[in-house]
Amino acid sequence: MASFWRTLGNIVRSTGQALDTIGCGIQGRLGVKETVSNHQTLAAYGGRRPILSQIAFVAPNASLIGDVTVGHSSSIWYGAVLRGDVNRIKIGENTNILDNAVIHVAKHNAADKSQPTIIGNNVTIGHGAVVHAATVEDGALVGMGAMLLDGSTVQKGSIVAAGAMLSPGKTVPSGEVWAGTPARYLRNLEEGEADFIIQSANNYAALAAVHAAENGKTFAEIEEDKERRQDRMERDPDYDSHLGVARDPVTREVIQTAEHT
Repeated sequence: MASFWRTLGNIVRSTGQALDTIGCGIQGRLGVKETVSNHQTLAAYGGRRPILSQIAFVAPNASLIGDVTVGHSSSIWYGAVLRGDVNRIKIGENTNILDNAVIHVAKHNAADKSQPTIIGNNVTIGHGAVVHAATVEDGALVGMGAMLLDGSTVQKGSIVAAGAMLSPGKTVPSGEVWAGTPARYLRNLEEGEADFIIQSANNYAALAAVHAAENGKTFAEIEEDKERRQDRMERDPDYDSHLGVARDPVTREVIQTAEHT
């Protein structure tokens, strides 16, 4: 009996997908395929499960596995992977882990040392960066494509430049910029750069709230968006103004008409 229902379910789902594909084909370039997708890969491992603040954004296709903690107002962006399987990952508050970044930990390495990954508050981990069993303190920035290897530390208010590789066990002192492969001291932070790092974290927190709202829309809200989009496609921008009509920018309902047109 279980086999029958599984087979029937597969047939119904396949038919629905086929009909949706045909419908989009008929609509052509006017078709917009919408889905309500609130899933993330939040997977338990070894009896431990990711713990997220209620005010944290995790993108629908981000993956958090095992012993991972994400703090208040932090954001994990599209395609990022945080794998806390053989040790723990802790993300502080107001920190952003950007698209396609990879955060992992170590149980055994060349130094035969078990090491977690600890990332503090107001930190930006750039697009495509790799942080492996490392520590990033408050108010630091790790540039796009940078790599932090086992046991390395980025101290408070410092920068690892884009594409840099911080060798195992190395420490970037507070207030310094390191760059290159392997990463070395480049210069001290200039005036205003430390404030920029904090502002960048705040900006991403605000942007994450917008993405969270968009990703959290119900099916009804998505349908309303489609109707408004269709209305704008069919209505010339000058059409209402010539008629002396003003519309609500969200609902598109007429809210005012001119006495004379």
